Amino acid sequence: MKVTFLEGQIMKALSGFYYVYCEGETYQCRARGNFRKRGLTPLVGDHVVFQADNVKEGYVLDLLPRKNTLVRPPIANVDLALLVFSAVEPDFSANLADRFLVAIELEDVTPVICISKLDLADEARKAEIADYQAVYEEAGYQVLLTNTEIDKKTVLDVIAGKIAVIAGQSGVGKSTLLNTLNPDLDIETGVISFVLGRGKHTTRHVELMTIGSGFIADTPGFSSIEMDELTTENLQFCFPEIDRRRGECKFRGCIHENEPKCAVKTAVANGEIAAFRYEHYIQILTEVKNKKERY
Repeated sequence: MKVTFLEGQIMKALSGFYYVYCEGETYQCRARGNFRKRGLTPLVGDHVVFQADNVKEGYVLDLLPRKNTLVRPPIANVDLALLVFSAVEPDFSANLADRFLVAIELEDVTPVICISKLDLADEARKAEIADYQAVYEEAGYQVLLTNTEIDKKTVLDVIAGKIAVIAGQSGVGKSTLLNTLNPDLDIETGVISFVLGRGKHTTRHVELMTIGSGFIADTPGFSSIEMDELTTENLQFCFPEIDRRRGECKFRGCIHENEPKCAVKTAVANGEIAAFRYEHYIQILTEVKNKKERY
């Protein structure tokens, strides 16, 4: 009897089973092979080689190369991260936004900033958000402004054909956004909780939900953003407007703090780099240096 090997993508992982999508069918599989010996664990998002006689009894045999891996949530081959912040309730925090952006940039995932609840903001706050939007777009980020009447097409176009994760504080409207994009999901507000720091999570497994022609991970999310891989050298790559100018500094190893003839500091002084973005860069740089000293 000829054994047929198939290629598919893991859509869900639950209780030792992997649900692999291939050509319109989803196969329930167990892992077979020496994954443990090789120190590998199949993850949602993985492209895999598997065999199956029917949709209920399949076996994952091998993992195909990954482009990236997130630890929290445990997922592979992520294309973009929808970073959701609210204009009000809670108020938009550029500091928090920049920390999320650094964490996502570090994982080689494309971030898309989504600012919600503009319909609840007064004119002064709307003007403030417009200023932030201009700064982030100038840096190179895509910024989506949403309210209760979310422009579904814009968000669906961003996600189309991609695997995305969604992140943000509690209460910023992530579940509302997902339900608007796909009403069939019927997610209870607060069930998908992505928080910076410690938080309670009610979702216990990782699953890719269909959103238009793309997928979003339904996961407990970023329970904390440790940024353990950050160094004084690679932090600058996580700020695109700083990264673009680093080659213009006089000293090759410039980290844009106290060095003379630094192109980044000149750009800040000239208003070409937003002062608040540079302040947050220096804050995180100081934290990374202090952490290094402690260890």
